Amino acid sequence: MKRRATAVWSGTGKEGTGHLTTQSTVLSKTQYSFNSRFAEGIGTNPEELIAAAHAGCFTMKLSFVLGEAGFTPQQLDTECIITFENGVVSQSHLILKANVQGIDQAKFEACVKDAELNCPISQLLKTSITVEASLV
Repeated sequence: MKRRATAVWSGTGKEGTGHLTTQSTVLSKTQYSFNSRFAEGIGTNPEELIAAAHAGCFTMKLSFVLGEAGFTPQQLDTECIITFENGVVSQSHLILKANVQGIDQAKFEACVKDAELNCPISQLLKTSITVEASLV
């Protein structure tokens, strides 16, 4: 399986503008620019998209891991915070709130660790990955 996305950019790095389109067209000529990346401008940015990808991948992997352990999550709510400093993604921090009936804390933590280490986006990122996980 292969997934595709395209980026189109016009102009200099600081004054130029671009747009991103994904194969599914969920993003379709979605604006990005210097200001959307390094300030609070309108549009998306690569780091925001990495955060969405990591949150989504980790959460889905965790649902599979829990299922293999005999648990069905009621809800998994994951926020991902990407730290981008000095031109480098230096950390991906996942904050998970999980509603999983019948699971004990030790089993829950083992499942979270498995998902953290083995989701494809975690394996792709060459940065520090941390997780705060709580059962609710």
